[in-house]
Amino acid sequence: MTGAAMFSGPERERIAAALAEIACAAGEVLRRYHRGPCPHALKPDGSPSSAADIEAEALIVAALAARFPGMAVVAEESTPADELAVRPAQNFFLVDPLDGTRDFLAGTPDYSVNIALIAGERPVAAALVAPGLGRAWWAGATTVEAPVIDGHPGAGRPVRARPAPRGGLVALGSRRHGDPETATCLAALPVSETRQTGSALKFGLIAAGEADVYVRCGPTMEWDTAAGDHILAAAGGCVVVPGGGPIRYGRYRAGYRNGPFAALGDPDLAAGLALPASGPARPVRTRLTAAHS
Repeated sequence: MTGAAMFSGPERERIAAALAEIACAAGEVLRRYHRGPCPHALKPDGSPSSAADIEAEALIVAALAARFPGMAVVAEESTPADELAVRPAQNFFLVDPLDGTRDFLAGTPDYSVNIALIAGERPVAAALVAPGLGRAWWAGATTVEAPVIDGHPGAGRPVRARPAPRGGLVALGSRRHGDPETATCLAALPVSETRQTGSALKFGLIAAGEADVYVRCGPTMEWDTAAGDHILAAAGGCVVVPGGGPIRYGRYRAGYRNGPFAALGDPDLAAGLALPASGPARPVRTRLTAAHS
C-alpha cells in the first residue's frame, strides 16, 4: 500500500486541518518579526536563515510531535545533515517554516509556512499559510481556502484551479529568481500577463484560480514545494517535472533537491511544455556570514 491509499479520505482531511492550525500558529511567530528587527545569517548554500525561521520551526516541530507522536519530521532548519543523507521513514512530514525568507526580511508580505505529510513519495495532506496576506490553504482529498483570523484558520471554502483562459495565461514568477531556461519554457505558452510573487504562495494562487502557471528551472528543495504541490493537485491542477511525471519526495540521495518543474492550473498545458532536464546550478558559498539585525 502506497501514497494516499495509506490514509483514508476523512483521515487525510483531519490531518490537513490540523496542519493548517499548526501553520497558522507558526505564522503568528513570523508576524511578530515581520518588518522589525530579525537577526539572520547566510547558510553555506547562500540562502538566509533568520530568528523567525528558527522560532517558527521549533513551534511546528513541537506541535507535530504532540499531535502525531512518533511521526518523522524533515525540517529545513533543524534536521541534521546526517539525517538528510539517509532514507527517510515511509511516512514523514516536510516542513518549511518560512518560505521566501529574503522577501520576508525585505518587508514584503508574500512569504509562507509550508507543511506536508509525505506517504509513498507523494504528499497526501498539506497546509500552506500566507501570514502576511491573511490567507490559508489546506488539502487532504480536496483543497480548502480560508482567511486567517486571530492566528487560526477561519471558515473554509473549497477552491478549484481554473481551465486555461482563452484570452491568455497568467504566469507567476519570483522577483528574486530568474533564468533563461524558465523564460524559454514560458515563451512556449500563451502567456498574456506575468506577475511577480514570492514563496510557495504561487501554488495557492493557482489552486484558487487566480493564476495559471508557475515554471521554476532553478534549484529548490522538497520542503519548498511539497505542500503547494499537494494543494494544487487536490484543486485539480498539477505539478510536473521533465517527462511529465510528478515530483517524487524523500529523495535523500539528491539531498532533497528538486529539478525543474512547472505548476499548472490546467493539466492540459503540460503538453506544450518542454522543461529542461536540469536547471542552472545555485552558487554555493562556503562561509557562513555573521548574523545581523
